[in-house]
Amino acid sequence: MAPKRAAGDTAKMKRKTYEKELRKLQVELCHLQDWVKDKGARIIVVFEGRDAAGKGGTIKAITERVSPRVFRVVALPAPTDREKTQMFMQRYIQQFPAAGEIVIFDRSWYNRAGVEYVMGFCTEEQHRRFLELCPQIEKYIVDGGTTLIKVWLEVGQEEQQKRFSARINDPLRQWKLSPMDIESYRRWYDYSRARDNDAEGNGQQARAMVHRAFRRQAAGAAQLHLPYPEADPVREGATREGQAAQAVGQTGIR
Repeated sequence: MAPKRAAGDTAKMKRKTYEKELRKLQVELCHLQDWVKDKGARIIVVFEGRDAAGKGGTIKAITERVSPRVFRVVALPAPTDREKTQMFMQRYIQQFPAAGEIVIFDRSWYNRAGVEYVMGFCTEEQHRRFLELCPQIEKYIVDGGTTLIKVWLEVGQEEQQKRFSARINDPLRQWKLSPMDIESYRRWYDYSRARDNDAEGNGQQARAMVHRAFRRQAAGAAQLHLPYPEADPVREGATREGQAAQAVGQTGIR
């Protein structure tokens, strides 16, 4: 279990503590991996959040010790001209997991409620329809037996600026910075409104995404409640459900 901190304490873990806790969680991810294969489970994990909030680093921490045959990362580029003529969800659905797979989306269909809406890449009508239909589509996904986990990572405006500056000055990280990142920083409050409007307009599914998710600076992990078998009794009554949930939700550090 990650060390507990008082509410509002945003101090970073020490590197040694982080690496020790991360290893424990990665071991649990390996157990989870075996369970997913054995049960033929289908799991989707959606990572959303502001630019430079830590999505890439978090996904790397999750996937670096597990099999790419089970954990698959999907980071789709901008839609092609052909994809723009398809149903909006079509290119995402074709990436969904088969039995025994966990698919992690580094950004997802929620682009329509975020970057596309804020940057004017979709119409007001398209945005409205997304907020209306998204909960219905996700209910269909879950009712079909797929576990859907949605995680929102937040970063403060000042910290985001620091991370953008670091990307500019580091040649190994410059590829992470795009003109869209600079524009997203300029439209900080537009993104905040889009995030909150999404939570209000998209019903229970979106409220869960925003309000039950965790901030990057928080010490605890998101409570994902995967149906995971009980651990050995020597673990002081801890269950693999809780450990696996932490492993999927752990934010780590950059």
